[in-house]
Amino acid sequence: MYPVLFRIGGFEITSFGAMVALGALAGLWLFQRELRRSRLPEQAADAAVAGLIGGLAGAKLLWVAEHFGEEPFTSLLLSRGGLSWFGGFVGGVGVGLGLMRYRRWPMMPLLAAATPALAIGHAVGRIGCFLVGDDYGRPSTLPWAVAFPNGLPPTTSAVHPTQLYEAAALVPIAWLLLRWRAQGRSDRAVLGLYLVLTAAVRFAIEIIRINQRVALGLTVAQWVSIGLIPIGVLLLATGERTGAVPRRSAR
Repeated sequence: MYPVLFRIGGFEITSFGAMVALGALAGLWLFQRELRRSRLPEQAADAAVAGLIGGLAGAKLLWVAEHFGEEPFTSLLLSRGGLSWFGGFVGGVGVGLGLMRYRRWPMMPLLAAATPALAIGHAVGRIGCFLVGDDYGRPSTLPWAVAFPNGLPPTTSAVHPTQLYEAAALVPIAWLLLRWRAQGRSDRAVLGLYLVLTAAVRFAIEIIRINQRVALGLTVAQWVSIGLIPIGVLLLATGERTGAVPRRSAR
């Protein structure tokens, strides 16, 4: 674990913050690349920046809500880790959509163009969670199980590194989304594929994660996954009926 990379005076530069920043930069670069390739307004990158801010706020607030009562509110809010992907998804997409609507940009093409960037940014951010010992899984005897004595919360027992499991699953998802876009699959189908795959991965990982069960033995993330998967399937079904549309690269 490397929770703190270095200090500048009394200010800590954490590995989690560094990886979130790196994930944001990688995602923004990939989004801008997809905008140029699809001949979409490059100014729409502003929506990604706004979505990043809204996503970080939503991710932190939902994580605080999920762990409310375990520690004082201010301790949770100022914790060096602790972000909920679904909170970030709702906050980021909500703010991004608001800006798209205000600027009158095409929503579905922009959301589809953003999906590979979202997957890559999420994967890099999960590595940050691993470095600070946040969002780990249940105890395990597997050879790659890891203990987080300075984690959030600390554990001296070897546990599933679910952060790395999720990161490893998101990289091929990003590759598949890029491939579908290059093949000219419809925007609805690309967005649907992203929702189905990322929600299914998160639902599965929650099975071996230590998270509070809220109803019927399921976590908040699993219930959100259950809601997102049918939406993704519907987008996939309706998008595939429209057929592939060749995309011309911007010159």
